[in-house]
Amino acid sequence: MSEKFTVEIISPDRLIIKSEATEVTIPSYEGQMGILKDHIPLITFLRPGLIIIYGNEKKSYYVEEGTVEFSNNNLLILTSKAKVLENIDKKSLEEIKDLAKKKLNESEISDKEKYLLSYKIETINEINQ
Repeated sequence: MSEKFTVEIISPDRLIIKSEATEVTIPSYEGQMGILKDHIPLITFLRPGLIIIYGNEKKSYYVEEGTVEFSNNNLLILTSKAKVLENIDKKSLEEIKDLAKKKLNESEISDKEKYLLSYKIETINEINQ
């Protein structure tokens, strides 16, 4: 019996990936979450971080936000952008991090924005190691 399930990452303008996976980790507000075949149904929101898909090969995607639904062994991830980690250059990541740090130092931002910006910076630091 196969231990695989279907995973799709979709942005408003295109299908980013549709494949079979044995495990997917996602960065949710509840924390880093691992999903395996026959996981209980769930709906959650993404925070900045890495989606890692384990299947025939390991694929990693950088995301900043989105929604996730898992039901009947189908994982659907909707996000405005998901970038393949190996296609992101260091300069782009540093620019994103610098903008996040600048915004984090502004006095007029909400706690939610601080939370999201801190995860964005943490993720980029992790990628750059």
